[in-house]
Amino acid sequence: MANSSCLGLYIEEHLIKYAKVSKDHDKVKVDAFGLMFYDKIGEAIEQIIQETYSQKTPISINLAEEMYNYFDMFALLTKNDLGKAIKTEFESYCAEKGYNPNVFETRYAIVGNQEEKDKIKIIHIADNKIELNKQIQAVEGYRLSNISPISMAIPNLIDIEKHENALVVNIEDTTTVTTILDDKVYNIDKIEEGSRDFLTKINLKENSYLKSYEICKNTTIYTSAGKELQTENSNYLEDIMPTLYTIVGKVREIVRSNGDKIKKVYLTGTAALINNIDLYFQEYLEGVTCEILKPYFVQNIAGDISIKDYVEVNSAISLGMMGVGIGIGGMNFKGQTIADKIPDWLKIEVNPDRTGKDKKNLGGMFTWDLGQPFDKTEFGLLRIAIGLILLVVIYTAFSGLLAGQMKKKAREAQESITDTKDQIQLASSDNEKINSKVNEYGNMLKNLQEANDRITDRNKTRNAIPNLLNQIMSIVPENVQLTSIENTSGTHVVINAQSNKYEQLGYLVARMKTDVILTNVISTAGQKDNNVVSIKIEGELP
Repeated sequence: MANSSCLGLYIEEHLIKYAKVSKDHDKVKVDAFGLMFYDKIGEAIEQIIQETYSQKTPISINLAEEMYNYFDMFALLTKNDLGKAIKTEFESYCAEKGYNPNVFETRYAIVGNQEEKDKIKIIHIADNKIELNKQIQAVEGYRLSNISPISMAIPNLIDIEKHENALVVNIEDTTTVTTILDDKVYNIDKIEEGSRDFLTKINLKENSYLKSYEICKNTTIYTSAGKELQTENSNYLEDIMPTLYTIVGKVREIVRSNGDKIKKVYLTGTAALINNIDLYFQEYLEGVTCEILKPYFVQNIAGDISIKDYVEVNSAISLGMMGVGIGIGGMNFKGQTIADKIPDWLKIEVNPDRTGKDKKNLGGMFTWDLGQPFDKTEFGLLRIAIGLILLVVIYTAFSGLLAGQMKKKAREAQESITDTKDQIQLASSDNEKINSKVNEYGNMLKNLQEANDRITDRNKTRNAIPNLLNQIMSIVPENVQLTSIENTSGTHVVINAQSNKYEQLGYLVARMKTDVILTNVISTAGQKDNNVVSIKIEGELP
């Protein structure tokens, strides 16, 4: 049964984001939230629990070093056969990588295969047990009830519409990109770059992670849509922009890999607090709406709390929602013990020091006092215990008989499998001969196609380069110097430019877009050196 209240803790190397989430029927509420920088994680968690009055509240935390794999399976497999097939696929993957599969704790989710309707896609998640135990030890002594990958929890914050296709880009220490197709989580991409990269660089200047974090919140990104760099904190853009440029480039690749399906990109995490980051992503992701992810249940807020305050702890809120039973099932990496399954009102307290009088005033339903003679209640419990023991004995005997029959059937099945393998081996020999011929003809066809492509590209770009140079000369501002123009491959062109004024470079980029001198135009953030700002512009010949 899902908890009605849960404390979500998103734990990073120097920072904990927390949110206490409660659920009443379909209504979700955040009772307390915030963040805390720490040197000793145990002391930080204890302080958070004290401040949020969560001593008896279940806790939900994130995985730290999970990895994702994807397997295609036939949709008609039974649940038992599917589990075996997934285990076999993961063991094969581990054998290829040289991993020991026994050191991983695994979970998986099932989604429909977008390309082959007779198959299903398995999103397989594995976490090293050593890393998992480190996360568990961080909250040792408290009521840990849930450990989930943040990539599967973060979509909880969206009121996903039917057949919605979107990306959720969560830029925390590292970045996860959750792809949602037909309103279901379909793919997870991990990007190693994240807020840790630029916070570490700023911390080297400020010697304070808290101050570095506040600097990021108060930083505004320059965009080519007419916004100029702010004077305050502008010196830190050189630390922030290279990381964001890498992330937005990889997100653009993910959008393109899904064709024209993706219509919206939600931004969240520490980097989502940087001003204009949605506009920055919007410039690079043409045809896609980019917006900051706001929890669907806190759209209308009264009082002094702003939406941005909630956005700051989105990761913790989503984990808290997992703890109260909202989200994708089967993602909990905390193994449930027998003690977890026993309701609080049914737990038996063993205390030989109680007196008969004390035993009459118990707070719980049952207390077994070993220092006194059995009363009627204890005799009843003893009869139940004996009955359970007899049931276990009968079940064990029946299981042994059933196991014998299963072994017999397994031997018969193995004989059939051996015969089938022999036939498959003969068929494989014939198939190898056929594949050899197919590869031979395939290589010939590939060589012809490559030669044809080279001729086509040469003819296509013969006159395009001179035309490009003429067009560029007509729009270059007076104070802008082009240091190089390079046709790197095919129709791809790279231009390096420099100026002593940001706005002149912005004007050049804007003219190249509006005059369609190049298509799919992108530019790097300005790099300033001795009052000279340099940028790189990339695009395709029209």
